[in-house]
Amino acid sequence: MGKEIENKATLLLNNLGVAYDNNNQVLEDINLKIFPQEKVGLIGANGAGKTTLFLSICGLLSPNKGEIILSGKPVKVGEFRPEIGLVFQNPNDQLFCPTVRDDIAFGPENMGLNPEEIDKCVEEALSLTGVEKLRDRIPYQLSGGEKCMVAIAAVLAMNPQLILYDEPSANLDLKARRRLINFLKVSTQSIILSSHDLELILEVCHRVLLLSKGKIIADGNPFEIMKDKKLMEDNGLEVPYSLVNKFKN
Repeated sequence: MGKEIENKATLLLNNLGVAYDNNNQVLEDINLKIFPQEKVGLIGANGAGKTTLFLSICGLLSPNKGEIILSGKPVKVGEFRPEIGLVFQNPNDQLFCPTVRDDIAFGPENMGLNPEEIDKCVEEALSLTGVEKLRDRIPYQLSGGEKCMVAIAAVLAMNPQLILYDEPSANLDLKARRRLINFLKVSTQSIILSSHDLELILEVCHRVLLLSKGKIIADGNPFEIMKDKKLMEDNGLEVPYSLVNKFKN
């Protein structure tokens, strides 16, 4: 039964360890399964290892221990895997083409798709994110909220099974943040969402991971974990405001 469950996992991490040098183990003994369409929040103080975990899953960093299995296939450093997408915290780091359409087409082009398939991927991604009217705009002239949705569209165009979101609500105004939340709630991909916006995690995610000093120390229901004042404060976090009066420890 265990093997059967593992085979259904979109992402499987077995005893993952990552070190930047021999004396600096950033991640240690990370064991994790993410299943299709699962929405998982990733929380932790600055320096907990969240970004390192994301970069490792994407194949941008080489683990010194364990393994990463994506869609049943080991992740190799430097290998292009369209099954996974990373949405950067700052969209300016992700958008670099002359037009929005070009940015969204970049991934499908690198997948070797023909022009008709590329056009289909672009149109579907534009429609899903609601940015059709931005197709011919210059990315750097867009608002922060528009850039965020275009960056997501650029990832969706590759039809990934898993999307990693790194602080997606950072620097968004209330309207753009709400639009992002509504989009994430109906997303059909597996999601790992790293954010200090704990209210966003509560709205979007059905499961949360608490990362501290390179280890997962809590994994479960977001409300149960984030209402635990001692657990949160011991790991450099606060109980979200919406839970302060709703639950009492």
